[in-house]
Amino acid sequence: MKYIVNNKDILLKEPKFNLSETLDCGQAFRWSQIDDTSWHGYALNDYLELKQLDEGILFKDTSEEFFLTRWVEYFDLNTNYELLKEMFSSTDITLKMACEYASGIRLLRQDPWECLISFIISQNNNIPRIKLIISRLCEHYNRFPTVEQMKDETIESIDYLKSGFRAKYIIDAVQKVYSKEVDLQKVSTMNIELARNELIKIKGVGAKVSECVLLFGMHRTEAFPIDVWIKRVLKEYYPTGFPKSLYEYQGIAQQFLFHYIRNLERSKQ
Repeated sequence: MKYIVNNKDILLKEPKFNLSETLDCGQAFRWSQIDDTSWHGYALNDYLELKQLDEGILFKDTSEEFFLTRWVEYFDLNTNYELLKEMFSSTDITLKMACEYASGIRLLRQDPWECLISFIISQNNNIPRIKLIISRLCEHYNRFPTVEQMKDETIESIDYLKSGFRAKYIIDAVQKVYSKEVDLQKVSTMNIELARNELIKIKGVGAKVSECVLLFGMHRTEAFPIDVWIKRVLKEYYPTGFPKSLYEYQGIAQQFLFHYIRNLERSKQ
């Protein structure tokens, strides 16, 4: 990883890291595009503005210390994505085309609690509405609230979110995480099957949401979220199953496939 400090800005020399492909691929919901090259948003309660340049990414108004201690981890900058793409591309032609189509994707390492609530809200929902509900939550607390701050909430008290049937799931998540019935810290390190079983104890958390929380909120790269797009990928290109050789990083491979197939299908419409 190479970077240059320029007053209060940091220029990350990673020309193959693409903001649009990373921040608008459905793994996080608190980033918004300002113009063709600029984005702003939050990782939990840390605000950041970013700009895509030919030579890399400009991290605006942030110190070198905060860049190294916060943003390097969040944007997974210590992972060699070029090596991963080489591995994926050598596996089969579908993954090769996916990596070539969206070569700038990176996996965001999000806060587990923020990720859990975000993906509960995401169920049977569209991205603009997901962002709106999360925005209402943050405006109410003037930050993304901790589970401790939400411990006394009820279905009625969060009516301002206008989250519909998801309200009861949000409250159940609050209650189970606050009581440690579901301990997110322990879940993040336990055997993947046990971790899945723990997360689905929360009402409304099924197979897809649990995999999303494991992958995006706990960086369990063996997690493999399956939605309608990935179902199509598996049915058409991997009828006998996803390559076992990629198990350790199949969650990252899934992101390339998801973005590729979704946009390929939309271009045909």
